[in-house]
Amino acid sequence: METIVEPGAMQAWADATRAAGLRVALVPTMGALHAGHVALVAEARRRAERVVVSIFVNPIQFDRRDDFERYPRTLEDDEARCTAAGVDVVFAPSAGAMYPEGFKAAVEVAHLTAPLCGRGRPGHFRGVTTVVTKLFHCVRPDVAVFGEKDWQQLAVIRRMTADLDFGIEIVGVPTIREADGVALSSRNRRLGPADREAARCLPRALGAAAQLVAAGEARAGAVLARVEAEIGGEPRAKLEYAALCDPDTLEDVTDVKAPALLALAVWVGGVRLIDNRLLVPGRINR
Repeated sequence: METIVEPGAMQAWADATRAAGLRVALVPTMGALHAGHVALVAEARRRAERVVVSIFVNPIQFDRRDDFERYPRTLEDDEARCTAAGVDVVFAPSAGAMYPEGFKAAVEVAHLTAPLCGRGRPGHFRGVTTVVTKLFHCVRPDVAVFGEKDWQQLAVIRRMTADLDFGIEIVGVPTIREADGVALSSRNRRLGPADREAARCLPRALGAAAQLVAAGEARAGAVLARVEAEIGGEPRAKLEYAALCDPDTLEDVTDVKAPALLALAVWVGGVRLIDNRLLVPGRINR
């Protein structure tokens, strides 16, 4: 495995690899890798002969400076994990390399970025789509792999990729969870023991909602009330939003007559956690 830090060198590697007739898969990350990222790498390996993992804490997608500064940075550990997972290249550029002096461009997707996390994080998705566009140009992948835990991000990237004719296959991988149901996230490292215990309220709320819908409850208001009660029962947790929406358009639904996405953002001990689950009428969908 090799580590590349310059965009130009990354492009040269990508061009040579594609010229050799090899498919390239990209797994974009911000580092602090965990088993969820390893699952993304495994999916990438199934779809391409060469796998690139980008590690870049993207400053323009953070709406709070303190959140950016506190985001875990563990490059040496990440490189070791990538080596063990069979990654071919780690692309770890600096902020200066990605956004040199005078950089003014931005890529933005309308509508899909407005609800859910877009309400409370202005500019976040503009930062995401801008950096992913740059990564696509640097790595030139045939396929890019993302986690479904960030469902809205995945929907936005799919829309951007289609609208801008990138010709890249976008693949979503189901959320990887701890034994107690908590979704794996790099942010979990910032949770103390009591807050980590409190974080169980997220999968608990999602599970309660799934049971309710499986039992025949179709009213969105009733489902969301159950979710709010579950989160509200945990004193260390503060609900930012709970929404029931169409999985593709992310528009709110008033009833669950077809599969609907239940999405949550919850603050636990000063750490913002997100999670989601697809609710299917009449059955439990995991």
